[in-house]
Amino acid sequence: MVFRVAEAVRAELNPERLYLLSLGSQQGNSHVHWHIVPLPAGVTYDQQQMAALEKTGRVLDIPEADLEDLAARLLRRMG
Repeated sequence: MVFRVAEAVRAELNPERLYLLSLGSQQGNSHVHWHIVPLPAGVTYDQQQMAALEKTGRVLDIPEADLEDLAARLLRRMG
């Protein structure tokens, strides 16, 4: 499922690069969760990778009003 979502994001947003991260913990509430981080074109090397994880790098600028439409388009791409 994570791969399907990542591929839908890649097809819909056409990022220069797509980071796929699995994060979690074995302490307390044992869990794993996934981050799918599309990197737009033009981000300099020093703002990639860890900067994307730390949210200090450039992010896709998607207006709040457009997020519902984006979610619907992603669902359609996933079939």
